[in-house]
Amino acid sequence: MLAGRPMENGRRATIVDVAREAEVSIKTVSRVLNDAPNVRPKTREAVLKVAAALDYQPNVMAQGLVGRRSYLLGLFYENPSPNYVVELQQGALDRLHGERYRLVVLPVEQVSAMADNILSFVRAAALDGIVLTPPASDNPTVLRRLSEASFPFVRIASTTLPELGPRNITDDVGAARLMTEYLISLGHRRIGMIKGDPTHPSSEARRLGFSQALAAAGLPNGEEQVEQGMFTFDSGLQAAGRLLRRKNRPTAIFAQNDDMAAGAIMAAHDLGLRVPGDVSIAGFDDSAIAKVVWPRVTTIHQPVFEMAQAATDMLVNMLEVRPHLDVLDHPFTLVPRQSTGSAPG
Repeated sequence: MLAGRPMENGRRATIVDVAREAEVSIKTVSRVLNDAPNVRPKTREAVLKVAAALDYQPNVMAQGLVGRRSYLLGLFYENPSPNYVVELQQGALDRLHGERYRLVVLPVEQVSAMADNILSFVRAAALDGIVLTPPASDNPTVLRRLSEASFPFVRIASTTLPELGPRNITDDVGAARLMTEYLISLGHRRIGMIKGDPTHPSSEARRLGFSQALAAAGLPNGEEQVEQGMFTFDSGLQAAGRLLRRKNRPTAIFAQNDDMAAGAIMAAHDLGLRVPGDVSIAGFDDSAIAKVVWPRVTTIHQPVFEMAQAATDMLVNMLEVRPHLDVLDHPFTLVPRQSTGSAPG
């Protein structure tokens, strides 16, 4: 038997090599690698030891042909924020480390435009299951088409239709309320908001939390305090510019994600305003950009990595017919940084 050395001449080890060195049949190797029952522990240990020594990597596509499965999982997203998307991918990939499943990233320009054809889309990609992110995770057509076809899916950051599919959620309303209350506690009385993409239900949820906190404090709570963004840096730059050019400009701006908050900081700099001396700026998500711009962004930590990791775990357990949660509520936290301070004079 091999003693921990790979195949010579750079040749990739095959299942035949593993069977020969472990002195078992090819079928036994296959059963061990597919975690089939009724294999003696001593035999299983010997096969796994040889497979590791040979650096044997099973052919996932070949396994799929035998079992009529592809072992491909889709990550479906529309979100324009690259920072958010990177965290989603990292969380999903972390869960799949060491698994036979592989991740296929599926960006789309507009979920609503292809919702009716979602089944054709996932079947053309030969997926076994899919993780849905906003706004697909709240799109009723997408959810009903997949549910009616019994196609496995899990939702991330959904805010509506709780009866349709397993979900990983966080309280957008409560998180936005907490951030607004924090700005109020710093003495701010004129607070503006930059909303995200209106097709994402989380935008309205965060707007609601903002309104609740202002109403509870007896502060103005009108649409004139809100500018529309699209969850992008440029949209935050433009929206903040409109807010800050007003005669009675806000002393604080709450942007619904960190990309827009970074754009708002740039807008303040362009207008010669100090952050946070003249205007405080807060974001949402705690994505990478919040930590690299200056001043660093006060934000809400939304556990995007953990939600993607947990959603992928749910999906794998569904496919492997193992017990899984139907809903997992992830906590949020306020992260104060240098972009916010006491209201000026």
